[in-house]
Amino acid sequence: QVQLVESGGGLVQAGGSLRLSCAASGRIFSWYAMGWFRQAPGEERGFVAAIGWGGGTTYYADSVKGRFTISRDNAKNTVFLQMNTLKPEETAVYYCAATSGIGVRTTSDTYNYWGQGTQVTVSS
Repeated sequence: QVQLVESGGGLVQAGGSLRLSCAASGRIFSWYAMGWFRQAPGEERGFVAAIGWGGGTTYYADSVKGRFTISRDNAKNTVFLQMNTLKPEETAVYYCAATSGIGVRTTSDTYNYWGQGTQVTVSS
């Protein structure tokens, strides 16, 4: 089992930045590829970014490329999402997730464990 706890969400103006953190506990964190997803009210949960177990492989949704950066610190059992130049339409609950599958994953049904989410609100 892996337990995930997100933090770092909040209210930010359009064009601003936030850094989300996801602290993991339980089984060995470095064994898992990690991902960030987001869900706005009335919408399906969508992929944002993913990172391989070693941190050398990353993948992003087209809508966030060049503005968001996913990273991880296996020594601290934490994965991060640096979000720059935020847009109002990116207001959502952001979730981190862990998968024991091999390689970077971009679909929610391939992830085994989920955090409770952290709210990000971008004002215009």
